Amino acid sequence: MALAIGDKLPHFVIKKDDGEDFDSKTLIGVRPMVIFFYPKNFTPGCVKEACSFRDSYEDFKSMGAEVIGISSDSVSSHVRFKNKYKLQFTFLSDANGKLRKLFGVKPSLLGLLPGRETYVVDKEGVIRLKFNSMSAANHLNQAMTKIKELTAI
Repeated sequence: MALAIGDKLPHFVIKKDDGEDFDSKTLIGVRPMVIFFYPKNFTPGCVKEACSFRDSYEDFKSMGAEVIGISSDSVSSHVRFKNKYKLQFTFLSDANGKLRKLFGVKPSLLGLLPGRETYVVDKEGVIRLKFNSMSAANHLNQAMTKIKELTAI
């Protein structure tokens, strides 16, 4: 069953791009999060999406939000991706697809590509936005608008 707006972010532990474990509990109660699932490092749409979040990363940080990118790529691939495009935020390696399944991110293009989906989670760990579109360009605007709403309260 897919996560929906109003659901609590489930607890998970997964490898970060630095090889350390990321525990979702460490951010709940601390800050809002933008979590974006994307198909694959180094592909044109994914580069565009990651770089758009990079270019607005300081805006997210100034509002107290953390940005997290997730794909099935390995930790070492994430390191190369971050270095090549100067990406400052955390990437999580969902190599076995368990996190994608936990969130209920559906594949696209007749099941040929992993889906592209963005979640905004408020400080308390409640999902406030779920946006699914293969158009990479729209994810930043959706996330930014929702974070602005959440932090204006």
